[in-house]
Amino acid sequence: MKSMKRLAAMILAGAVMTMTFTACGAPAPAAEPAQSAATAAEETQETAQPEKVDLANATGRLKTILEKGVIQVTTEPYFPPNEFIDPSKTGQDQYVGSDMELAKLIAERLGVKLEIIPLEFGPTISSVVEGKYDLAISALAYTPERAEALELSNGYHFTDASKNYGLLIRTEDKDNIKGPEDLADRTIVTQSGSIQEALVLDQIPKYKEFKRVSSMSPDAFLSVQEGKADAAAVATTNAQLYVDNNPDCGMMIVDSWYFTIDEKFGGTRCGAPKGETDLINFVNEIIAELNESGQYDKWYDEYAEYAASLGL
Repeated sequence: MKSMKRLAAMILAGAVMTMTFTACGAPAPAAEPAQSAATAAEETQETAQPEKVDLANATGRLKTILEKGVIQVTTEPYFPPNEFIDPSKTGQDQYVGSDMELAKLIAERLGVKLEIIPLEFGPTISSVVEGKYDLAISALAYTPERAEALELSNGYHFTDASKNYGLLIRTEDKDNIKGPEDLADRTIVTQSGSIQEALVLDQIPKYKEFKRVSSMSPDAFLSVQEGKADAAAVATTNAQLYVDNNPDCGMMIVDSWYFTIDEKFGGTRCGAPKGETDLINFVNEIIAELNESGQYDKWYDEYAEYAASLGL
């Protein structure tokens, strides 16, 4: 198997292919702290204690957010239950999910207005790397290379990493597709720029065709359902939610094989522009509270039911 470092590099390349990492790219970072938030993100566990931020003496982008009275958060709103659209609502109210509750809490604690910026997944990351927006909150996975481009928060919503990513197939193929060796003459699909894209390149040695689509739900799922692809590389909880909410879709998760991923890549993260340590440390304070109370996981379960009620 190729090294995880190479895997992480492919993840970042796919997700932020439109950016340049030169002096004319992202804004120059602030003075380097003794330990960057990116380094802390790599080493953190659920119990990590964040550095306290004095809002009265905030610096950098956090100070600007407080002065402007608004925080702009990017997300790709097609990944229930983390972030999705309620079609019965309009404007900012239509963006719902457990990650959106986190964004609301951050804005509330800062005493500012929240503005959700809906984007495709690649621009969700690259626009924050480039300093256009304040935070990316969109079910982000951790990688060392992503942490080099962003200030990544500590992790939240930890799940069993051994079964986080797998294959979605049509139920009729359950006896024919049980792992990578069965995909040599078949078509695979996944979301462009996602960690799943890199996992396919790293861990599936041979396939007939590898398709990339702009969203996992519904594009990748429908590609399999409609016979345009034989398997989708998926985040299993998200895909299982789709299968459960669409019982006639004729699809299932392969339960005999899962992608291998290092445990340190576990947990969901928020991303801020590089060097904005005050902002990410403030986010870490909130994440620490949510990890201790279990509130984020409660939101996740609530919004899984919410998404189910919408048939997502």
